[in-house]
Amino acid sequence: MPDHDTYQRLISLLDDSRVDYKLIDHEPEGATDTVSALRGHPASEAAKCIVLRVKVDRRTTRHVLAVVPGDRRVDLDAVRTLFAARYAGFSDAETAERLARAVPGSVLPFSFDPDLELVADPEVVARAHLYFNAARLDRSLRMSGADYARVALPRVAPIAGPAPA
Repeated sequence: MPDHDTYQRLISLLDDSRVDYKLIDHEPEGATDTVSALRGHPASEAAKCIVLRVKVDRRTTRHVLAVVPGDRRVDLDAVRTLFAARYAGFSDAETAERLARAVPGSVLPFSFDPDLELVADPEVVARAHLYFNAARLDRSLRMSGADYARVALPRVAPIAGPAPA
């Protein structure tokens, strides 16, 4: 199953980079609010990871992995402006799963595909503790936002909108 390959790649990357992290096993869950409760932290400390399709012009489409705090939503207008694009919207599930190399609900805030550009909101990298599903629905990981920024090397830009209603 591809998600276990992605999980192993993540763990190898973190170990090789000497990141201090903690693994957390829990019931299989991918919804941010629910899995945050299972892990025992506020949703604001979760990394919500969304694969987007950004159409720069008629011929150029980019795929972006947007990472925002778990209690916020992705501001599509901010992403569109960031890429000087005509359109920004959610990717279809098949493309998202292929590029993220994980099933929905277990997408990492890391990109292991050169066609998936990583953008994280400043609030994500500022977190003392950042939680996310580790490319598996039954296992999560906690690390610092600073270590995340150092290892994942996201483009950091304000892309989080207000909390969903």
